[in-house]
Amino acid sequence: MTNLIPIILIAIAYLMGSIASAILVCKLFGLADPRSEGSGNPGATNVMRLHGKKAAILTLAGDVLKGVIPVLLAKVLGSSEFMITLCGLAAFLGHLFPIFFSFKGGKGVATLIGVLFATHWLLGLAYIGTWGLSALLFRYSSLSALIAAVLTPLYSWLILQNTNVFICHSVMAVLLLWRHQSNIRKLIAGTEDKIGQKKEQA
Repeated sequence: MTNLIPIILIAIAYLMGSIASAILVCKLFGLADPRSEGSGNPGATNVMRLHGKKAAILTLAGDVLKGVIPVLLAKVLGSSEFMITLCGLAAFLGHLFPIFFSFKGGKGVATLIGVLFATHWLLGLAYIGTWGLSALLFRYSSLSALIAAVLTPLYSWLILQNTNVFICHSVMAVLLLWRHQSNIRKLIAGTEDKIGQKKEQA
């Protein structure tokens, strides 16, 4: 049974990550499915644009917790640092490729933040701080998330100096960049929405 615990933990982490907070919150409040409107992304940013702050905050909280809980569970059970990191990666993959929603998930920012905070609070603060500074300088939420993601492996190495953690966090950073392909194209074209920018009425 002991040998099965790591497999069970990873499976729990993935299944928890597969719970789409945006879709559940919108269904709970009788709101339109975020996959069918706006950017089509089941994440807090799209929910915010479509349905306002309350739904967005609940979505954000749910997505962050999906990253926090599996990592903390692995820690409480005395798992190795490598296994703890794998649980974080599994939760992140669950968010991106949720088994409950035809493997079509969000972009992973909030869940990554949850994983980082649960792994080491300084990692979470580093990501949030980088996002905040980038947002002040450039006024693009997506660009801020991308810059923070690119720097995450560096922060991971400086704070923990663990090769396995560095590799897992690098994988998550690359996947987050990949999931933001449409945002990157818009940034290059100059058509990405800035923070606080209101769309013109048709």
